[in-house]
Amino acid sequence: MTSSRRKFLSSVSMLAAGAALPVHAFDFGPVKKLKVALIGTGIRGITFWGQRLVKEYSDILEFVGLCDINPSRLQFGKEYIGATCPTFSDFTTMVSTSKPDLIIVTTKDSTHHEFIIKGLEMGCDVLTEKPMTTDEIKCQAILDAEKKSSKNLVVGFNYRWSPYATKIKELLSGKTIGKLVSVDFHWYLNTYHGASYFRRWHGQMNSGGSLWVHKATHHFDLLNWWINSEPEEVFAYGDLEFYGKNGPFRGKNCRTCEHTNKCDFHWDILKDEMSKKLYVDHEHEDGYIRDNCLFREEIDIYDKMSAQVKYADNTVVNYSLTTYSPFEGWRVSFNGTEGRIEAWLDIPYNKDKGLSQKELHTREMDQSNQEIFDIEPIIVHKLWNDFETVDVITEKKGHGGGDKRLQDHIFKTPNSSDEFGRTAGIRDGAMSCLIGIAARRSIEKGTPIKISELSDLQPRVKRF
Repeated sequence: MTSSRRKFLSSVSMLAAGAALPVHAFDFGPVKKLKVALIGTGIRGITFWGQRLVKEYSDILEFVGLCDINPSRLQFGKEYIGATCPTFSDFTTMVSTSKPDLIIVTTKDSTHHEFIIKGLEMGCDVLTEKPMTTDEIKCQAILDAEKKSSKNLVVGFNYRWSPYATKIKELLSGKTIGKLVSVDFHWYLNTYHGASYFRRWHGQMNSGGSLWVHKATHHFDLLNWWINSEPEEVFAYGDLEFYGKNGPFRGKNCRTCEHTNKCDFHWDILKDEMSKKLYVDHEHEDGYIRDNCLFREEIDIYDKMSAQVKYADNTVVNYSLTTYSPFEGWRVSFNGTEGRIEAWLDIPYNKDKGLSQKELHTREMDQSNQEIFDIEPIIVHKLWNDFETVDVITEKKGHGGGDKRLQDHIFKTPNSSDEFGRTAGIRDGAMSCLIGIAARRSIEKGTPIKISELSDLQPRVKRF
């Protein structure tokens, strides 16, 4: 049986150039398996971009290198992934030695640019986890690097690929409510998932760029894709009022804290088998503590965020992110010249799923092949008519079914047409993180920030 190797098409570059063509990540060639190298063996790297690739696509790809600065975590990651390739502590050495076709970047957000740029310069295609990067200087450096390179960058935005999000896109693209004029989008992180960001490096601005970038880039990408336009100006508010210095007490970390019995947020990492094996067992190597106190003084990101975004086509978005909600879910409403669309997921009093908030998050991140389906509504209300309920068959695992669809398209069916334009290239990566970066700058300066001031990209009325 002949194995197949895949290479990036120049059509990904055409995405950045705005060509009105289908965008595919890879092309087939009857040569050999795609050679993949992974940098960063944290949870996302070894699960979604590691073990799942080995289990699902070993007939068409192979890992030729794994890299991390933590040697013992790197060894655990290799075993968990099920790879047989060499491991490296130095990225440049890995690339020059293993000669990958594709580099997957899953490191700390603030270092994404370093490996994206080096990978492109060394003649490799690159796939990066979101966000593409954390500030405007790094963003421009990535844009410049891809222009000089013959290779391409794809950003792993998975939410676009969920059936529910895709149905919203279909309704909007079909002008179901006429011309879109405004959007209200509100995302709620619960006290299990939301708190987890403040335990980790994400709680510090210089590591993750704040949740405006690390988390909200997902949401901004959905908005850019749904609206089919690009952001022009951002005005935002944000503050830190719940976590960090606002806590009534604090300790070194949950394991050693003297306030365990009175802290509602206490988390025993030693009882979480995966977290212990992936983090605790290797923290002696690099000092990375996974169960830091939520109320430590060095937390400097925002825990409440609100922004207004004006698009080049004059659509206006009102967005908010809450990081300590009683439940995890989201709501979005689209106002058009001929009606309104309302959609939501995981609002507990709309539909009781019989699962705890912790279980809901665990299911969302689950990469197993066991399928769990449900039916979720979207409300379409036309002017002068009664509303209509559109029922959508949804999946409740792997980011709403988006994870597997994204990877299948990248690795299995890259040449299949996609009327919804779900493959995300460098321009999508830039425009999504630039909204969050602009929001940060707006809070700092107290003024609206134009996207065109942050990079050489000029916002377009239409994405394609």
